[in-house]
Amino acid sequence: SLDWQPYSDSSSPHQGLSIHKLRTLLERENIELRVEFYPWSRARETARQDGYVGYFPAWPEEVVQGFIASPPVDWSDFGVMTYQGSGTKWTSIEDVFDERLGLVSSYVYPDDITKLAREKPNNVDPTPNEVTLLRKLSEGRFRRAITSPTVMHYLAQKEGITNIRTLKILRKKPLVIAFRDSPENMKRLRLLKQLLEQQPACN
Repeated sequence: SLDWQPYSDSSSPHQGLSIHKLRTLLERENIELRVEFYPWSRARETARQDGYVGYFPAWPEEVVQGFIASPPVDWSDFGVMTYQGSGTKWTSIEDVFDERLGLVSSYVYPDDITKLAREKPNNVDPTPNEVTLLRKLSEGRFRRAITSPTVMHYLAQKEGITNIRTLKILRKKPLVIAFRDSPENMKRLRLLKQLLEQQPACN
């Protein structure tokens, strides 16, 4: 996994909300969940090795070749962030790209966002992680950023930053396990599907 607080968190006893949810689900079958934390790109590469089931949490767009997506284990939000007093208003996602904005360079964004970023590369400020994105936005280096509002507000509170605001929540996004494509993992995937189907719907 990666550190993507509050969903996944190496410093938390429960290792983050989404990992805790998955662990609780697997405990019903007496399955022990072991999680190692790496930078996101390394986590995905490490998961290709024998002995690893896969990587989690991931948006469906982040399930790369050689892996198979599970059904949603949890959900994240996804939207446009700004800062208090920025003077910017929500009109459309296309208009967000009319000026410089922040994205996290290691993320695989939804197709519509990726398409706009490719069409207007000079308006994109690629940042290496969420904390850098947060700090740049807070300092007014750009007026808009696209990421998870839950993550940004969580980090802002942790960093003592008080001027971050949600401009527009675009959608809820499923968080899935990217299972390494192997016969053993297909058995695990089938079991996970059964466990998810048995739990009460809460999203």
